[in-house]
Amino acid sequence: MVSMPAAARGISAAVVDGVAAARAADADAYEEAAGRLAAADPQRVALVLGGVVRSLLEDLHPDGMDGEDVRAVLERCTRSAAAWASAVDPQVLLVLLAGALGVSDPDEQPPASPDALARNALLLTADLLGPRPLEPYLVAAFAELARAETVEMP
Repeated sequence: MVSMPAAARGISAAVVDGVAAARAADADAYEEAAGRLAAADPQRVALVLGGVVRSLLEDLHPDGMDGEDVRAVLERCTRSAAAWASAVDPQVLLVLLAGALGVSDPDEQPPASPDALARNALLLTADLLGPRPLEPYLVAAFAELARAETVEMP
């Protein structure tokens, strides 16, 4: 991956490890990676994982998603993780999907901790990735974060 500041490298490593653990249904490795991710800056984690999920949704549903598509993602992700991941929460997954699709109002969302959001975002990312490699999506999300931070600087 491209050169990144230490904080970004930490987020990246936790995402890579967490997604790999989720793909393997390795609860211990998932918990360890999710804990590292939950300890990182929640705003940056949300921007990175939101960017990854948004890109995956755009690739998987180039014509947009309807209610049935959202339901299918929620059911598939919940079922695949329910046997091993105690953190899976369909309501949090829905919040993540709505945020990635740009159809949520943060003031109207049910409260979810940064920890719950990070843990469920790892599960959602692993589910949406399927056999695809994570790296291109992660690189694109960090590039977008870097662009946004550059624009925000005075």
